[in-house]
Amino acid sequence: MAERMIDANGVELCTEAFGDPSDPPVLLIMGTGASMLWWEESFCRLLADGGRFVIRYDHRDTGRSVTYEPGRPAYTGADLVGDAVAVLDAHGIPAAHLVGVSAGGAFAQLVALDHADRVLSLTLISTTGAVPMDRELPPPTQEFMRFVSSARVDWSRAASVIDHLVAYSRVLAGGRRPFDEGAARDLVRRDVERARDFAAVQNHDLLPHGEQPHQGLSSLAVPTLVIHGTADPMFPFEHGRALAQEIPTADLMALEDAGHGVERADWETIADAVLRHTATPGDHA
Repeated sequence: MAERMIDANGVELCTEAFGDPSDPPVLLIMGTGASMLWWEESFCRLLADGGRFVIRYDHRDTGRSVTYEPGRPAYTGADLVGDAVAVLDAHGIPAAHLVGVSAGGAFAQLVALDHADRVLSLTLISTTGAVPMDRELPPPTQEFMRFVSSARVDWSRAASVIDHLVAYSRVLAGGRRPFDEGAARDLVRRDVERARDFAAVQNHDLLPHGEQPHQGLSSLAVPTLVIHGTADPMFPFEHGRALAQEIPTADLMALEDAGHGVERADWETIADAVLRHTATPGDHA
């Protein structure tokens, strides 16, 4: 299906759907700094072929959605949460299964806390609690922090941005599995070439959170699946375990030696888990 521009809270966002609109809806929410291309098309089709109506979309300042002047984002993290609900509205979907990765997982939690009637289930991948949890959690790995603190990129040059994002993808992969640099470079190149303004994505690092919900994660009552790589360098595995313990309805699925994100080696495993998690009674997905 073709990309579709929608009006979301007064701004233009780019969305794309896969599958039959009469099937159970699944909204894919990517993390900050990433367009919908990071939900790769073949992964989306695994879900659609399993009988789900799948929607992915570009956050503000990514892909073909609205962009703002670099360094001057006129929105907050709470606006990105609201955008997810607006995407459902634009597609005429009363409630959907939400699948979020990294910050997208946090956005999914906040949608469930603030708009419980819009959420059928949660799948939270490579993420941590969207609201404070009363427990000690490990920081990012030293390798991750070294990269973040030393990275240099010229945002005016596409080649520099591509090299930076490929190197970042390598770090996020966690180092325990072979890294497919060719596939990573192809994805990053397509993402940069497709963007309205690839430099605008820097704005995601500047966003204030906006208003936070008053209730905690223990108030979530929707079926929840937490999927977490054991080699995640940004949110070490203990974050996934803690999140699953904090949400009363949650189950935890560990991806052995996986890093941060939805890696190609895990597409079928993750897709099968999401299909099982989002199956309706009597559905043998």
